[in-house]
Amino acid sequence: MPSKTVAVGSSVGLHARPAQLIAEAAEELDAEVLIGISGQEPVDASSSLMIMTLGAACGDRVEVSSDDQVALDTIVALVEKDLDA
Repeated sequence: MPSKTVAVGSSVGLHARPAQLIAEAAEELDAEVLIGISGQEPVDASSSLMIMTLGAACGDRVEVSSDDQVALDTIVALVEKDLDA
């Protein structure tokens, strides 16, 4: 599965609001998208609760994976943005 490693851009990390926005976007995509931290099992990006369990803070590097390039690029772009601004 193709993947890309990116830094979390939200000042609060992947907490409530950023996780919700990422999950909503992932849910609208017609593809499986996973997000994870190196050394941990990746989680379903369409679940805000699962995203929050990663405990990713601002600047932490996470890996986003999907077989669909558009889905991958969409979620990567959201992870990189400060969604809590």
